[in-house]
Amino acid sequence: MADFKLILLIAFASVCVNTCRSRSIQDEPPFCRGLECPHFTSMLTTKDYEFRAYPASKWVSTTIIGADYKSATSEGFDKLFQYISGQNSQKQKIEMTAPVINRVIPGQGPTCADNFTVSFMVPFELQANTPMPTDSTIFMYTLPAHKSYVRSYTGFSDETKFLAEAQALAGALNSTQTYDQSYFYTAGYDSPFNIFNRHNEVWFIV
Repeated sequence: MADFKLILLIAFASVCVNTCRSRSIQDEPPFCRGLECPHFTSMLTTKDYEFRAYPASKWVSTTIIGADYKSATSEGFDKLFQYISGQNSQKQKIEMTAPVINRVIPGQGPTCADNFTVSFMVPFELQANTPMPTDSTIFMYTLPAHKSYVRSYTGFSDETKFLAEAQALAGALNSTQTYDQSYFYTAGYDSPFNIFNRHNEVWFIV
């Protein structure tokens, strides 16, 4: 009987460890680089894209109007980094999260400026009680629960590259896989100092 109880205890411990490990991997996938990331459930994976379901999450955001993706993204990042560095209502330093997402609304016509909204996810412990921005150009935004078609790619991203990846994602979907075509998100998980194994994504929101 004692041996049988020991076997059950070992089996239970094994299940617990595997469950905890699975949750840890789901909470922080390897490409999150050990930072907090939005939770998601992977519903389908193909060679061209992944279909994910995300719960609602809170983000701190700023919108930059400009035709140059690189400068708009840099300006937005700098504003949000000042916010998490203490320029908020609580003068609180806030942990960096991943990814940095950028909602891209393409301008109409070759001379019209694109609309970029750069966002950092609010850490989970602050989602319910978030320090407010003191910069009037920064705002809090709740990304509703949603499903996304996600295409991943490596290397350093730029406008040419993410537009090519977005086009490839659109080409991989069929007529029944509908999504909002008025905008899409880019997502970057690495600091500029990380040279190898960089991870980027394009999100189409269902």
